[in-house]
Amino acid sequence: MNRHNPRLACRIQVSIYVTHARLTRYATCMDREEVMRVLRAFESAGLEYVLIGAAAMGFHGLVRATEDLDLFIRATPENIEKLRSALRAAYEGDPHINEISSADLLGEYPAVRYVPPTGDLYFDVMTRLGGVASFETIDAEIKEVDDTQIRVATPAALYRMKKGTVRSQDHVDAAALRERFSLRDED
Repeated sequence: MNRHNPRLACRIQVSIYVTHARLTRYATCMDREEVMRVLRAFESAGLEYVLIGAAAMGFHGLVRATEDLDLFIRATPENIEKLRSALRAAYEGDPHINEISSADLLGEYPAVRYVPPTGDLYFDVMTRLGGVASFETIDAEIKEVDDTQIRVATPAALYRMKKGTVRSQDHVDAAALRERFSLRDED
């Protein structure tokens, strides 16, 4: 990715539209305080979202390294504005937040990747994943951390999303979820 072209946009393997790219390296850590600041901003803005992926697994006690927060948001222009508002609160002054558009998240490839100025964390934001999942179809529960309400996909929902993908890491995650929560294929 080109540090000198922050508006670089390209489709990546899973059809996530990259709104900009400032990284020339992989993230080396995920700052808990930064994550909590963003999750508090989501709550404050009233964003309708469900945390999925490895970060969601961590809320269920299955911790593995990750450098992003994956989330589904409700697919409405108003909710997308809440997302931008929350990100502005968490990353004041970042003009790239304005590149997150309703046209992208409500369009043919309904996902964006937002890379904040810190570069140690990024967000994959989706409104649907093909016909497999969307905000409306993901079973979720509320976890409270540091007085912040966080909407997290249930272990069974995470298992359903991960068990049939082509990514080997998803197969490992699905097996861990199945074992830890005694899930069956119908879950």
